Amino acid sequence: MARMSEPLVVGRVIGDVLDAFMPSIKMTITYNTKQVCNGHELYPSTVTIKPRVEIQGGDMRSFFTLVMTDPDVPGPSDPYLREHLHWVVTDIPGTTDATFGREVVSYEIPRPNIGIHRYVFVLFKQKRRQSVNVPPSSRDHFSTRSFAAENDLDLPVAAVYFNAQRETAARRR
Repeated sequence: MARMSEPLVVGRVIGDVLDAFMPSIKMTITYNTKQVCNGHELYPSTVTIKPRVEIQGGDMRSFFTLVMTDPDVPGPSDPYLREHLHWVVTDIPGTTDATFGREVVSYEIPRPNIGIHRYVFVLFKQKRRQSVNVPPSSRDHFSTRSFAAENDLDLPVAAVYFNAQRETAARRR
């Protein structure tokens, strides 16, 4: 399992967004037919609808929280709005997918303007059901670490990220 977190270190997800952790749950994220793999690029036009998020591990008595952020807003060279919150789903039962959870922050389409942005999905195990509070109304200056601490969530159990950059009209064809 240690090798699974190496791409997160190389991509600076561990450091910029998360502390080091050992993945213990398998999480699969798919946009239509494209599976999200660490560091791979997806075009913004392919991520316009909520992805399917499947959790394998745990059991129906386990509940999870999914957080999606962009740590590179407005641009990777000066991300002064770090992190931008894109999505939060809580109370996801283990062995199911995010559609069984409670969406507390609606999915926001990734719209990178400058440079290559990382879009990070983080999965936390909850201590019990309905124990996570809704984050502040502003999506900017979000902190995954602070959110986890405020909601008594331990270290993540899974994380994955993809890269995206602004699409030109020629790339959309």
